Amino acid sequence: MQFDDDKPLDPSQVEDVRASGPRPGGGGGGGFGGMPGGCMLPIGGRGGGCLLLVLAVGAMFVFGIVPTPFTGDEGGQQGGRQPSAPPPLSPGGNLAERCKTGADADQSEDCRVVGTVNSIQSYWRQAFEERGRKTYTPAKTVLFTRAVNTSCGAADSAVGPFYCPADRKVYLDLTFFDTLQRDFGAEGGPFAQAYVIAHEYGHHVQNLLGTMNRVGRDNRPGADSPSVRLELQADCYAGVWAQNAVKTGFYQEPFSQTDIDQALSAAAAVGDDSIQRRSQGRVTPDAFTHGTSQQREKWFSVGYDSGDPLKCDTFSGGI
Repeated sequence: MQFDDDKPLDPSQVEDVRASGPRPGGGGGGGFGGMPGGCMLPIGGRGGGCLLLVLAVGAMFVFGIVPTPFTGDEGGQQGGRQPSAPPPLSPGGNLAERCKTGADADQSEDCRVVGTVNSIQSYWRQAFEERGRKTYTPAKTVLFTRAVNTSCGAADSAVGPFYCPADRKVYLDLTFFDTLQRDFGAEGGPFAQAYVIAHEYGHHVQNLLGTMNRVGRDNRPGADSPSVRLELQADCYAGVWAQNAVKTGFYQEPFSQTDIDQALSAAAAVGDDSIQRRSQGRVTPDAFTHGTSQQREKWFSVGYDSGDPLKCDTFSGGI
């Protein structure tokens, strides 16, 4: 995974609030961390309007989305009472100074996130234009440490990377990737990070296209549930970007098989069945929210092999 050294980066697409410290609490619409009325969906349980799976054992977690209530409208517009916007986050870090070109992305993890986000959004902007879709609206990635306030509620690092449809932002604590490798058995590596970020932007695409609204409030878990199909489609969208990433101009060459193996390892590590075996010693399909390891690998591969988002129809037929 090698960036084009001369490619200019746009650090404005990544907001670094780590210098402001943890920001627990605040924000309407429910919280995290087991708070009353919160948006957690523990294994074997049901949550209040969220599709996010969170393991309560040993701070294990998987990446996902934190939806607020939806209407049946197109275009990802949230209906009903909107959660109150959180206070403005204090700007932190100096990404604009440090992350100027692809050469910086090859040397710095923070800048690699910037380059990855830039490439993902460059691809989806072009894909929307080519297919005559509505204009792609960029989404920022917010880097935080320990806790952060969002329009979907207050979150801490235990929830893992997530996308908040209410403010259309991806939230990421970089320590997640250490946990993914250490506690989930993933291979790790730069492309595992890229896969996770691309998955979250897959949710942003779903929000823009109205897919989340069509799924609606049906957040029941289960092997064939809408939440599983939504997550697998985001995996597929991540694969589509991976196939087309070199065309965005941010990378020197197509990703290697080693890169793709890192993504597949990450996908397998956070399959519902794999996580349940680790946490409870058995598999409970009725509690699935993200799909099995095999399904997550499969749908990333469908996207990667085809390079076509139209192949990512996880809502028709079997998965």
